[in-house]
Amino acid sequence: MSYYFVIVGTQDNPLFEHEFGTSKQGGDGQSRFSEESRHMNQFIVHSSLDIVEEVQWGTSQMYLKHVDRFFNSYISCFVTPSNIKFLLLHQPVQPSAASSSSARSSSTSIAANPTSPQTEEAVRSFFTEVYENWVKACMSPFYRVNMEVTSPVFRQRVAAAGRKYL
Repeated sequence: MSYYFVIVGTQDNPLFEHEFGTSKQGGDGQSRFSEESRHMNQFIVHSSLDIVEEVQWGTSQMYLKHVDRFFNSYISCFVTPSNIKFLLLHQPVQPSAASSSSARSSSTSIAANPTSPQTEEAVRSFFTEVYENWVKACMSPFYRVNMEVTSPVFRQRVAAAGRKYL
């Protein structure tokens, strides 16, 4: 599965972007977005912001689960108390003509079904860990509201959370 993670500020400006692939069940951590879809990821994620704003006022939860779908890509969202949005676009792996034993193992993996409870829990755990790191980054005296995050340490921690949970 390929993932595109973005943090969107209160003025709908991107504060952080990271693209990665699954590291579970033998994944190499590299994203498999096609060149066409790689260019469309920003548009897909930002087009779901209207839906996020509708859903966020109807619940008191920070994790909003799947808020939108674009063809075979799913967008999950986590909203912080300061109205910063964490959006994760995940595109499941395309089924291949593999043997039945490998097809069975891939059907139970997180990458096979983006709407399964296991996937929801993995995405929730990923968002929770990223949120903890986000709070630490925002507490820096050098950070200003809606400023782009360029810290290599923050990027490494997001990548580590992706490897750990997704």
